[in-house]
Amino acid sequence: MSEKLFEAMKQSIIDGDPDQSAALAKQALADGMDPLDAINQGFVLGVNEVGYQFGCGEMFLPDLVLAGEAMKAAVAVLEPEMARRGTQRQMLGKVVIGTVEGDIHDIGKTLVGTMLSASGFEVFDLGVNVSISKFIAKALEVNADLIGASALLTTTMVKQRALIEELDAEGLHGRIKVMVGGAPVTREWVKQIRADGYSEDAIGAVDIAKSLVEK
Repeated sequence: MSEKLFEAMKQSIIDGDPDQSAALAKQALADGMDPLDAINQGFVLGVNEVGYQFGCGEMFLPDLVLAGEAMKAAVAVLEPEMARRGTQRQMLGKVVIGTVEGDIHDIGKTLVGTMLSASGFEVFDLGVNVSISKFIAKALEVNADLIGASALLTTTMVKQRALIEELDAEGLHGRIKVMVGGAPVTREWVKQIRADGYSEDAIGAVDIAKSLVEK
C-alpha cells in the first residue's frame, strides 16, 4: 500500500500540484507513516526526477517552480509531525542566500532556495538588496556552510567580488564557501573573483552545493 502512496507522492511533485502533494502528506500522516519516509521515499524522488528531466531539456523553468511549490506544500504538512516526534530530516548543510545590494531580482534566487530546501539543505533566504555585512552576519549566526549570492545586473555583480574579498579579509572564506549566480555571471567572472561554485540553473546549484559541502 505504501508503495502506491510513495509513487503518488513522487508524481504530485512531477505534476507540480501543491494541493495534491499536501493531500498525500495528510494521508500519509493519517496512515501513521513516518513523515521522514514520506519525504525521502516519496516526495524527494519527484524532485530528483524533475531535476533529471530539466537537465535533459524535457522540463522547463515553470515546471521547476511548480515542483518547488508542491514540495514546499508537502513539507509544510509534515513538519509539525516531525517536530512532535523529535525527528529531523538529515540536513546536508546550511545555506544563506540572497540577491546582492542594489539588485531586487527575486525569481531565480527564490527558485534556487526552494530547490536547495527540497533537496535537504537548511536555507536562510535574506531576500533582495542584501548588504555584504548582512550576508556575513547571518552566515556566522547560523554557522552556514555556504553563501549563495545572486546578481542579475552587470552593475551589481561587483558586489559578489566584494563579498568574497570581505570574507577573505575576515579569514572566513575557507570556512564559508561562496556560490554565485545570475544572468550576467560567467565562468570567467567566477574564476576572476575566486568564487567556489557557480551554476546557470537551480538544479545545477543543488549539485554544486552538495559537492561544496562534501569537500
